[in-house]
Amino acid sequence: MTDNLQLWVIPLLPLAGAAINGFFGRRFKNGMVSMIALLFTAASFGWAARAVMMAWPHESGPHMTLPHIETLGTWIQAGSFSASFGFYLDQLSMIMVLVVTGVGFLIHIYAVGYMSHEGGFYRFFAYLNLFMFFMLTLVLANNYLLMFVGWEGVGLASYLLIGFYFQKNSAADAGKKAFIVNRIGDFAFLIGMFLLIKQFGTLNYDGIFKQAWGYSIDTGWGVLTIIALCLMFGATGKSAQIPLYVWLPDAMEGPTPVSALIHAATMVTAGIYMIARSHAIFNLAPHALEVVAIVGCITAIFAATMGMAQTDIKRVLAYSTVSQLGYMFLACGAAAYSAAIFHLMTHAFFKALLFLGAGSVIHALSGEQDMRRMGGLRKLIPRTFWVMTIATIAIAGIPPFAGFFSKDQILGEVFDSKTAGPIMWVVGVITAGITSFYMFRLWFMTFFGERRPDADLGDHQLIPAPVVAASHDDSHGTDDHGHGSGVHESPWIMIGPLVVLAILSFIGGWVGVPAFMGGHNEIEHFLAPVMDSGSAAGGENVPIVKVLEFATPPEPRPHNEEWMLAGTSVAVALIGFFFAWLLYYKSPGLPDKITSKIHGLYLVVLHKYYMDEGYGFLFVKPLLALSTIVFWKGIDQSVIDGLVNGAGTASQGIGNELRRMQSGNIRSYAAWVAFGGAAVIAYMIWLGVR
Repeated sequence: MTDNLQLWVIPLLPLAGAAINGFFGRRFKNGMVSMIALLFTAASFGWAARAVMMAWPHESGPHMTLPHIETLGTWIQAGSFSASFGFYLDQLSMIMVLVVTGVGFLIHIYAVGYMSHEGGFYRFFAYLNLFMFFMLTLVLANNYLLMFVGWEGVGLASYLLIGFYFQKNSAADAGKKAFIVNRIGDFAFLIGMFLLIKQFGTLNYDGIFKQAWGYSIDTGWGVLTIIALCLMFGATGKSAQIPLYVWLPDAMEGPTPVSALIHAATMVTAGIYMIARSHAIFNLAPHALEVVAIVGCITAIFAATMGMAQTDIKRVLAYSTVSQLGYMFLACGAAAYSAAIFHLMTHAFFKALLFLGAGSVIHALSGEQDMRRMGGLRKLIPRTFWVMTIATIAIAGIPPFAGFFSKDQILGEVFDSKTAGPIMWVVGVITAGITSFYMFRLWFMTFFGERRPDADLGDHQLIPAPVVAASHDDSHGTDDHGHGSGVHESPWIMIGPLVVLAILSFIGGWVGVPAFMGGHNEIEHFLAPVMDSGSAAGGENVPIVKVLEFATPPEPRPHNEEWMLAGTSVAVALIGFFFAWLLYYKSPGLPDKITSKIHGLYLVVLHKYYMDEGYGFLFVKPLLALSTIVFWKGIDQSVIDGLVNGAGTASQGIGNELRRMQSGNIRSYAAWVAFGGAAVIAYMIWLGVR
């Protein structure tokens, strides 16, 4: 068996699909475009599965040395610094590449049915394949510079996909917002890379990690802490954390398959992956870990409260994504990287299912996205109802569904961590209750009660939100589907991927069943060679005894305490379910009464704490004013244009005067000749006198 897995094939396949559809798709029928997009994505998943199986560790030893590094050639050579085109496979990238290609392939299948009547069909799948290429480049890169290529690439692809309906101002603006906000975080990532070169002389993972474990813990605010903070700030852009989270809720302006791909399996996971990949640096910077934990903790509960008041079904899920990413950030801040990756995996399953299920609801209602105009869909679209039910229970953290195990592991690790601790655990538990509430609120408003297709939104629940009707970005047009105004279930090409994701949302967490429940937490043991040691090329592992000082408890916690912590989170989730049932099923008039009592606070939450308006006032308007008044009118027009135009005006004036010499009058020419001759004679006399 060869040791060359040819990892480069995995990202190259979707790039080939993007190129074929991008350059020639206009000439193809939709069936051909679909076949190309699905074929190359499926082949990428197959090649990734092959590589993982060949490199899979066994009790008798791995098939090959991990991490497995393949170098295709040198990209940049400058003095002693070099960066290569290389790919890196270890236990962490195995999970990531399977999640990206597997969930991505399911989303592609769903998109074939969902986008079948949309214009720009070939363009959409070219962008979708391109997104896959850049994300796979990101997770398979063997150095930070190549990771940054994928990092920037997913930013470009997200801009194209979020703004897919570019004729709509809201979609175009959302795409630009995502692009610009991410560039802010990317600048910090760049600074972090420059500092890595300065400190370690390389950007290769194996070189940096090998050197890092020779460093002592940075107890102050030294260079390692600064590097970690720069990387963290870059991650807040991609993974939508405070203060750079504001782009992700607007990303729902793209088609629903795009929302599922961005929010579940690809772009937003990049920041979590980057921090987990950089754990060798973060473990040496406890102050940076504390900042990561604080950012994740605040983001988790902050976004969850905003999700409570939203009425657009996709926007509820968008804020849910921000909140769940906050959980993953919190886990990384507690140095519980395995727990963060575990939750990243289970979240990819149930969040993709939730977004695609929401798309099935929107499809059934011919474009309607406002939950206040839904209701009573349980019996009309039963297949969509059941898969959405599984996803809702999973994200609420109720056992034995996937979300319970990954979330419970995060909360347990946070409780014991010295960089997080019990206070953040309490916030995490409260967030779990809020998550359960707003998700079951979505469930009850969408599927239970009476149908409300003509609800008067102006007076309902004191929400002066505009109606999101069939003119929205995901509208499929009644005529296109031929279903009139009736509710219709999605075709099997859309339901099939939902069923697979529902199964994964149910059993996907069983790989992390903890010991106190009779399991062995296989995923933690699987990731241990990466997370519990500094792995360098050639399989050299350095135990991380130093990190135990602040990351893990000195002794395992008694099982009764484990049961108490797990039981608390489940109890809080059930309380959230109870209040959602009470307010939106049992007594649907109560929300109006409650919001009338706290009208001011409710409006603040409804308008997302006016964060967009605040950013506009503090940053956008001053920058526009600076650009318009100072740089454009002051410098560009007055100074630069003034000098150029002034020189042109002076030349024109001189030319106008000299032009008079060319009058066509012979006597005038003779006079000028005489004047010139006199001037020459006078000059010569002057020279003679001197």
